[in-house]
Amino acid sequence: MLLLKLTLVPAFLYLLAQVARYYGPQRAGWMAGLPVVAGPILWLLLQEHGADFATHAAMQAIAAIAASELFNLVYARCAARSGWPLTLTAALGGWLLAAMLLQALTLSLPSVLAVAGLAVLINSRCLPRPAAKDVRAAANETLWLRMLAAAVLTLLASLAASRLGARWSGVVAVFPLLAVVMAVSTQRMQGAAAVQVLLRGMLLGRLGFAGFCLTLVLLLPRLEGNLAFLLAALISIGLQLQSRRLLPA
Repeated sequence: MLLLKLTLVPAFLYLLAQVARYYGPQRAGWMAGLPVVAGPILWLLLQEHGADFATHAAMQAIAAIAASELFNLVYARCAARSGWPLTLTAALGGWLLAAMLLQALTLSLPSVLAVAGLAVLINSRCLPRPAAKDVRAAANETLWLRMLAAAVLTLLASLAASRLGARWSGVVAVFPLLAVVMAVSTQRMQGAAAVQVLLRGMLLGRLGFAGFCLTLVLLLPRLEGNLAFLLAALISIGLQLQSRRLLPA
């Protein structure tokens, strides 16, 4: 499973880099919503701690969408004024504060859905909308370094999730790993406008991710674990394909 995670995430990042190069950063951001990182982590939690633990982690992962959206909002706003080191530091600080707030709250399933939905709605209004002419062409010059960073972050997130309680495990499973790697590389090579387009694309990707986690919450207590994950993956892909119609041509 560890080998799978260390190869799957960098391979997915390579695919996203090609999508960004040929179809633009918004399409890449949309594809990044697929649960390629959180899915294997939640499955590993199921194997190590059982269905009840994984169910609670999946529910917390839905709420943690709000923390990821705060990361995106802070990054998009700061990128227009600062370089990537300061921007990344501020965005990670925002994510951590939101994650700690979520840990202090006891939320029901309707509540976590409302929190996630509200965060997406806020960012649909507050994320900058740069003009297409401001987005520079993509390049793959440091792709190998980005893939290595994704593998290291995946390993750290997996180790942290397996050693924490269900609430923190769910939040760590939704740590904005791909957003960190993609946002930094996009800002360095294409500028702030491209980052803002990328992060706005991630808004639509939240639908498939939320559908994946919600399916796990509903089915893990009732079905065999692997079957529940298979159905969750199929639903996630279906929702992602439906949301594609909302992307600009």
